[in-house]
Amino acid sequence: MQTADSIAARIVERAGDLSRIIVALAGPPGAGKSTLSERLRAALPVSEAALVPMDGFHFDNAVLDQMGLRNRKGAPETFDCAGLAATLRRIRSNEGDVAVPVFDREADLARAGAAIIPADARFVLVEGNYLLLDRAPWSELAPLFDLTIVIDVPMPELERRLLARWSDLGRSEEAARAWVESNDLPNARLVIEGSRRADIVWGNGVAAR
Repeated sequence: MQTADSIAARIVERAGDLSRIIVALAGPPGAGKSTLSERLRAALPVSEAALVPMDGFHFDNAVLDQMGLRNRKGAPETFDCAGLAATLRRIRSNEGDVAVPVFDREADLARAGAAIIPADARFVLVEGNYLLLDRAPWSELAPLFDLTIVIDVPMPELERRLLARWSDLGRSEEAARAWVESNDLPNARLVIEGSRRADIVWGNGVAAR
């Protein structure tokens, strides 16, 4: 099984003499992307790694209401993919520090400018569900990544984690199951079945949520 240390070593090797490398860490909802991306960042050289969470590019609930997509929040069309692409291009250009939004799950909204990608960050990790999705507009992100990683988790384990996630956030068992079955699991199947092959497959046995 791949470990954070072994994958970090591969990232460093791939970076070679580059001043910056951008790495996509993709996987379905419930795969443990946030937990594993933090482990990977910690395994990379100290102070040289930074993290861009795709969830920060969620459209606001008010916008989703206008679009009629509130009940599909988390699906590909509920993210500002163009905004993510523009931010990644700025990061690739090494123009200086770049502010990125971060999603607050408890508040259920993205906070603008909540994190900074420093100009001297050599290893930039980008984590999110649809980074490798092989359809427009997500497929247009492909040239922006130097290395791609996918987290592989069996569907029954994803379902268990997702139910626990929403229960922990205060939803009743019935409401949590309804949301997972109508929204999260279809999104998970889309990621698993509709994404491009990654350079690295990371088997994930941790109990992440």
